[in-house]
Amino acid sequence: MRVGLLTEGGYPYVSGETRLWCDRLVRGLGQHEFDIYALSRSERQEAEGWVALPPQVGRVRTAPLWTAADEALRAAGPRGGRGRRARRRFAECFGELAGAVCCGGAGGSGDGPGDVADRFSNALYGLAELASDEGGLVGALRSESAVRTLESACRAPGALRAAHAARVPDLLTVAGLMERALRPLSLDWYGADGLGAVDLCHATSGGPAALPGLLAGHFAGVPLLVTEYGAQLRARHLPAGDTDLGAPARALLASFHGLLAAEVYRGATLVTPGDSHARRWQERCGADRAKLRTVHPGMEADRFSEIGERGYDDFAAGPETLLWAGRVEPAKDLVSLLHAFREIRQEVPGARLRIVGPPAEGPDARAYLAHCRALAAELFPDEAASAHSAGDNPVSFEEAGGPDAPRVAEAYAAAGVVVLSSVAEGFPAGLVEAMFCGRATVSTDVGAVVEVIGGTGLVVPPRDPRALAEACVTLLRDPERCARLGAAARARALELFTVEQNVTAFRSIYLEIVSHCPVRRDAVDEAGEPVPFANPAEAYLPGRWAVAAGRTPAAEPGAEGGGVPRWAAVEEAATHAELREAAV
Repeated sequence: MRVGLLTEGGYPYVSGETRLWCDRLVRGLGQHEFDIYALSRSERQEAEGWVALPPQVGRVRTAPLWTAADEALRAAGPRGGRGRRARRRFAECFGELAGAVCCGGAGGSGDGPGDVADRFSNALYGLAELASDEGGLVGALRSESAVRTLESACRAPGALRAAHAARVPDLLTVAGLMERALRPLSLDWYGADGLGAVDLCHATSGGPAALPGLLAGHFAGVPLLVTEYGAQLRARHLPAGDTDLGAPARALLASFHGLLAAEVYRGATLVTPGDSHARRWQERCGADRAKLRTVHPGMEADRFSEIGERGYDDFAAGPETLLWAGRVEPAKDLVSLLHAFREIRQEVPGARLRIVGPPAEGPDARAYLAHCRALAAELFPDEAASAHSAGDNPVSFEEAGGPDAPRVAEAYAAAGVVVLSSVAEGFPAGLVEAMFCGRATVSTDVGAVVEVIGGTGLVVPPRDPRALAEACVTLLRDPERCARLGAAARARALELFTVEQNVTAFRSIYLEIVSHCPVRRDAVDEAGEPVPFANPAEAYLPGRWAVAAGRTPAAEPGAEGGGVPRWAAVEEAATHAELREAAV
């Protein structure tokens, strides 16, 4: 089949967030052809170039989300002049979109949440059709009339309380950021030479990355699969709190992204979260449980296989070594870990703590690392055997990845217990690496930690140094228990979190979606003659499971959280009857 892979700030760029996962997926599904449609986030990302692409990648089309409006207008291609009718259509559609956004999804003036979602959906596809007719909407979405329309919606009855306080700078900022998120509306990707020719769109995240998939479904009936490794909407909310945006702008943008996420989940055929933490966010944002199917991220286990097979039989360091591995940032809560280690040292005087991670990026991360180093020096003065010998601090900060720095696998090999002290976490990739190495773990109960480790490690509440210390001391004093937990953790990781299981899961999902939601096209050869058997026979069978392309079936009544769409729950007898009728 032909798959349109949709990314935002990811594959195929060298610095892409989903680069490794997408590359493994494309290479693992060599029997399919992939077309990549990538949205870049910065000029630097584009300048760094692409990764080496496998031969099954047929074409790559890119578009920037970072350019200014005038550059985007030039990049969007030729556009005709807008007449009075086009301006009126834009005013109506954008007015409905702005009204839905200003209601905040909670409804206003008698509208319920479902009515607001419908208003947003109709306005979104109305703008898409207008963009297709007029050659793009970038200029219109940033125009003075758009800002005035947004202002009127903010002042309307039923609007968000924060929206009433929006001033001109807030409205200009919101209009600009909404235009960037809606920029896929102005792209020429949806014709017969683009996404209209694929059998399946696979978006590697929600939001703007999935918007081309929604439009391909709207214009050409192409089914959409959305994969989210992490809570994407939460990830968009957190940076907004650290910027100079005012409260009105933050409220409007939160409403816009929430409505866009809900529309993506509604328009998708299936949604595959990476863990239960992301799944709960998707359900809270309106995703139908019947469409959700958890597919854990796949990670390379080969580089940890030697350490995992060896287990605790051969230490590169003493069994009293604790290891923390990851990116140093406030959410990792190294401050609580350092305070916990002070209590650990009182119970296990020979214990050591190694903090291993990549170089800190950005001023905030460097300032936090400096704070942690200063705290470690304060809590643990250099220990010297005598007045004439050099001291040795039991806490070491080491950078991974450099020529003289330890590799992460070597750090795991030298650890007796691996610690995760985060207060916020999505899918804990570092914890899975420790499990591949057969190491016992102590973790805080955040994100998908409990789902990942199962019963193969100890879990404590976040921001509780005493509980963290007690759990670490328990394992440091019981090497046999560490070995048992490590062996169980490795078996669990190899069963659930490898690249092979991830690729196998998506291979099955691809075939399932295409077989039940085929794209109806009039297939002709070079001479214009119809091609026999171009569409699968199942596409012509009557029945509820033969879903019209581009539409999502409802779930069967009583479906649980692990349910499937209706086409996967039809009674066997009815299906056999339809097949007999078709055969006759």
